[in-house]
Amino acid sequence: MGIIAKQSIQGTIVTYLGVAVGFVTTFFVLTRFLTAEEIGLARVLVDAATLFIGLAQLGTSSSIIRFYPHFKSSGGQEFRSSEGPSEPAQGASDHGFFFWTILIPLVGFALFAALYCACYTPLSQWFGEKSPLFVEYYYMVLPMAFFMLYQTIFETNANVRMHIVVPRAVRELITRIGLLVVYLLYAFEWLNINGFVIALCAVYAIAMLCNMGYLFSLGNISLRPDWEFLRNNYSLVRQYMIYTGFLLISAVASVLAPTLSSFFITAEMGLNYTGVFAIATYIAVMVSIPYRSMTAIASPQLATAIKESNQHETAHLMQQVSSTLLLIGGMILCMIWLNIDLIFHILPNGKIYASARQVVLILGTSQLFIAVCSFTSSALNYSRFYAFSLLFSFVLTTISILLNNLLIPHLGMEGAAMSNLIAYAIYFVLIVLTVRFTLHAPTFTRQHFKILILIVLILNLNFLWQKYLPINNIWISSILRSLVLLGGGCAVAWAKKLSPEINQQVRSLGERLKVKG
Repeated sequence: MGIIAKQSIQGTIVTYLGVAVGFVTTFFVLTRFLTAEEIGLARVLVDAATLFIGLAQLGTSSSIIRFYPHFKSSGGQEFRSSEGPSEPAQGASDHGFFFWTILIPLVGFALFAALYCACYTPLSQWFGEKSPLFVEYYYMVLPMAFFMLYQTIFETNANVRMHIVVPRAVRELITRIGLLVVYLLYAFEWLNINGFVIALCAVYAIAMLCNMGYLFSLGNISLRPDWEFLRNNYSLVRQYMIYTGFLLISAVASVLAPTLSSFFITAEMGLNYTGVFAIATYIAVMVSIPYRSMTAIASPQLATAIKESNQHETAHLMQQVSSTLLLIGGMILCMIWLNIDLIFHILPNGKIYASARQVVLILGTSQLFIAVCSFTSSALNYSRFYAFSLLFSFVLTTISILLNNLLIPHLGMEGAAMSNLIAYAIYFVLIVLTVRFTLHAPTFTRQHFKILILIVLILNLNFLWQKYLPINNIWISSILRSLVLLGGGCAVAWAKKLSPEINQQVRSLGERLKVKG
C-alpha cells in the first residue's frame, strides 16, 4: 500500500485542485451566467459522449489493466520514475500491446458512430418535444466522444505503467480549467451557442493531446504490433478477445446505467430540470473523488494479485482500499449534508437549485456505494469469473430503466436519484457476494461496519441538532455543526484507528514537516 498511498495522495491533491476549479465553475460561473437549460445541454452532451465511449472502446480500458501484466516484459533493465516504482527501460517491451489499445477503440468508434447516426430519427422524436436544443446539437456528440475516448485510453495506458498523477492532472485540472474558460467566454458573449458547443469539444481535444504527449514522453511506447508474440501466445489472444467481447456486451448495460437519469429527465421533463439535476450531481460526486485516484494506482496491483491467484493479497487490497474510501467518502458526504443549506444559500440563483436538496443526499449516498464497492467490481472483472459482471450489469440497467420509468413521473428528480441508488445498491450486493464466494476474498470486515456506524451517527446527530437546537444564522449553524459533529467524527476515527492507512500517512506527513521545519 506504500506506492498506492503515495500516488493516491498526490492524485487526490491534484483532483481536489480540480474540484476547487470545478467549485468556482459551478458556484460562480455556471449558475450565475448560464440558464438551467444551457447547463442541461452541456450535461446531456457530455453524458451522451460518455455513454458513447463506454461502448466504442470495446472494453479496452479494463482489458489494458487486466492484460498488460501478461504482455509486458522487463527486458532486464529498469529505470525509476519520480512518480512511482521502477519501469521497464531499454530492451523492455509490451509486445505490441499499445498498438491494439489504439486500434480496437478506433474500430469500435467507427461502428458505433454509424449506429448513432442511424438512430437520429427515433432519438430526435424522443427528445424533440421537451429538449429541442439537444436535438439541434445531436451530431456534436461524435467529435466530443472521439476526444474523450482517446483521452481515456492514453490515461489508462499511463496508469498501468504506474504513472497516474499527470494524467489525473489533465483530467481533473486542465480539463476543468479549459471548461471554465469556455463558460466565461460564453458568459461574456465572446462565443455564441454554436461556438460554445464547439469549444467544449476543443477542451477534450486538448486533454487528449496532453495525455498522448505525456504517454509518449515516458518512452518504450511503440505502435508496431508484435505478430510473433501473438502467434506464440494464441491462448492469451483468445482470452483477450473473449474478455473484451464480454465487456462490450456488459458495457451496453453498465455504462448506460449512470447516464440513464439524465436522458430520462431530458426527455420527460426538459433541459431545465436536467440542469438542476446536473448541479446536484456536481455536488454529490465529490463523495467519490478519492476513489478515482486510489483505484487508478491500485487496480494494476489488484490485477496482478488475481493473475497470480494470490487470495490473501486480493482480499487485503480490497479491504484496505474500500475501508479507506468508506471513511473518506463518508466524511465528505457528512460535510456536504451538514452544509447543504449554506451551499444553496451562497449559490447564485440558489433558490432555483435548492429544489434538488434531497437529491444531493440520495445521489451522495449512491456515490458512496460506487466509491466503496467499485474496486470489488474490478476484482470480478479481472478474474476468470468476469462473465458474472455481464449478468449483473444487465440487472443494473434493467432495474434502472424500470425505476426511472416508474419513479420520475411521480417523484421527478428525486425519483431519478432514488432509481440510481436502489439499482446500484442491488448491483453491488450481487458483486460483493459473488467475489466473496468465487475468489474467496471478502470485501468487508468489522472495520467497515464501525465506520458506517460513525457516518450514520453523524447524520442523525445533525438531524437532532437542527430539530432541537436550531440557529437562525445559517453561517453560524453550519460552522458550529461542522466543527462539533464532523470534527468529532474525525477525532473518533483517528482515536479508534478506523483507517490505519490514513493514520500512518498523517503521521508520515507530520514527520516530514518536522524535518523540514
